[in-house]
Amino acid sequence: MKKTALSDEILLSIEKPERYIGNEINAIIKDKDKVDIRFAICFPDVYEIGMSHLGIQILYDMFNKREDVWCERVYSPWTDLDKIMRDKNIPLFALESQDKVRDFDFLGITLQYEMCYTNILQVLELSGIPLLQKDRTEDDPIVIGGGPCAYNPEPIAEFFDLFYIGEGETKYDELFDLYKRCRDENKSREEFLRQAALIDGIYVPSLYEVKYNEDGTLAEFRSLYPDVRTVVKKNIVTRMDDVPYPEKPLVPFIQVTQDRVVLEVMRGCIRGCRFCQAGQIYRPVRERSTEFLTDKAKKMLNSTGQDEITLSSLSTSDYRGLREIVTWLIDNYREKYVNISLPSLRIDEFSLDIMSRVQDVKKSSLTFAPEAGSQRMRNVINKGITEEDIMQGSAEAFKGGWNKVKLYFMLGLPFERDEDVLEISHLSDRVAMNYFDTIPKEKRKGIRVMVNSSASFFIPKPFTPFQWAPMNSPDEFLRKAHLVKDAFKNELNHKSLKFQYHEHDLSELEGVLARGDRRISKVIMKAYENGAVFDSWQEIFDRERWDRAFTECGIDRRFYTERERDVEELLPWDFIDTGVSKKFLIKEWENAKNGVVTPNCRKSCSGCGAASFGTGVCFEGR
Repeated sequence: MKKTALSDEILLSIEKPERYIGNEINAIIKDKDKVDIRFAICFPDVYEIGMSHLGIQILYDMFNKREDVWCERVYSPWTDLDKIMRDKNIPLFALESQDKVRDFDFLGITLQYEMCYTNILQVLELSGIPLLQKDRTEDDPIVIGGGPCAYNPEPIAEFFDLFYIGEGETKYDELFDLYKRCRDENKSREEFLRQAALIDGIYVPSLYEVKYNEDGTLAEFRSLYPDVRTVVKKNIVTRMDDVPYPEKPLVPFIQVTQDRVVLEVMRGCIRGCRFCQAGQIYRPVRERSTEFLTDKAKKMLNSTGQDEITLSSLSTSDYRGLREIVTWLIDNYREKYVNISLPSLRIDEFSLDIMSRVQDVKKSSLTFAPEAGSQRMRNVINKGITEEDIMQGSAEAFKGGWNKVKLYFMLGLPFERDEDVLEISHLSDRVAMNYFDTIPKEKRKGIRVMVNSSASFFIPKPFTPFQWAPMNSPDEFLRKAHLVKDAFKNELNHKSLKFQYHEHDLSELEGVLARGDRRISKVIMKAYENGAVFDSWQEIFDRERWDRAFTECGIDRRFYTERERDVEELLPWDFIDTGVSKKFLIKEWENAKNGVVTPNCRKSCSGCGAASFGTGVCFEGR
């Protein structure tokens, strides 16, 4: 019988003990004495969130395909188990073997969301690994960070030995081979890191020095050694059909956030929304063939028994094989009652036709993301849709049998005015009115349309045209939210409308962490010492812990949020090359100020620089 790190008594005393026992369907068990490298891959949040993440499933499958590597999973223990582990001195363990994380060669932490940063420290501390890189010894695992937040690693640079910049399928084999070679040659930890820094896309923070100006801005960022590169270029997959993809994904014991098979149809986005970091850092667009997708869909559904499959990407309706893959799934799996989920669809006739095919029995709500209420602001953010598109799309949806619509907006966008803010309410009302104008009274059958609108607060992110923009203060965010909320009450169709907005305190802190520099690491550590953990969970987040941390560290958060950057300022992430040039981002920043729309990548190449990778949409038709 498999050993467990937790006793039955502990497992019976905590919420959802299934989070911690491993041994799920398709979990991979190896003989630890017959592998050369043990890799603990960590999602620094609760099991249900981490098990929903495709990136970990891909790396878990890919690493374990190597006979000399055993990759196991680690998640943040929920607060009940966290307390027990501290009280009883139980070290954090990996799910598959239930062995201590500190006994592994590598601890790889995926960085998906800034508000999980204190959970990184929780994982390190419970593992018995020194929080600061400089305090680790030869007996500690190499701590690696990767994922979208690694595109500004500086706020957490002090906690990591190295960062992997880019897509994980490309350079890990080289890194593992180097590690084995260094160990065979009795090289030290520092010598391994020095050599790892020579691999494309690998950033080792301890090999760089940072200096600041008197006004707090970054003065210099330089490597300490002549052979360590000054610019780190991201790694990307050039041919999507040529890299591993899990055919036997893990199946959780309990309900998780996204409890379904995920089929990634493409990477990147052609649209170029100026607020969207993913749309910039994952350029250029690269599609998978329908032959590849049908093969993987068949194998994943057969190996998991799941009854739902998601076609995933940043903009799924822009995948050119969408109709073909949807038709194939319907023809082969409708009688097996497999549901098809299609996130990230545009508001157009094509997308609605596809949606009607997969939801022809029971109509769920449709989600549209205008992002801004006024056309002026949609031009500013380069959303690429007009009010006519929204009205035509919603009319087609109503004709197709949908009567519930979700609209997503942002508040606090650059160059926003109060009249733009109020247009969120007015546009929502016009969408509701569109239902009554489109569907004759005799066909409504007493059914009322519902338009649920929600607003998040704009957060500038690195490597976007808005990386120089100031954020609204929390008070200004709230003022705008209340302005919209009051306007909703006065709309003609207010009984068919709902409005809600996100937590403004969380947004402000995310803004600090997104564009922070190395000085922010001491704030993160102090907040953690004050008890901050699971900050992404609104019911647990405590602003006071962070307020004390900023005060104790002598750092004004407004320096990172409310200050507009000059385009000539050296930014903490400028040493990373995503392929999208700074020149292009500056041009897009100017286009935003002037409300100039940039066409999508399939309409016209705007010369962003991503063609330097020699693949994807940049080379279609050549």
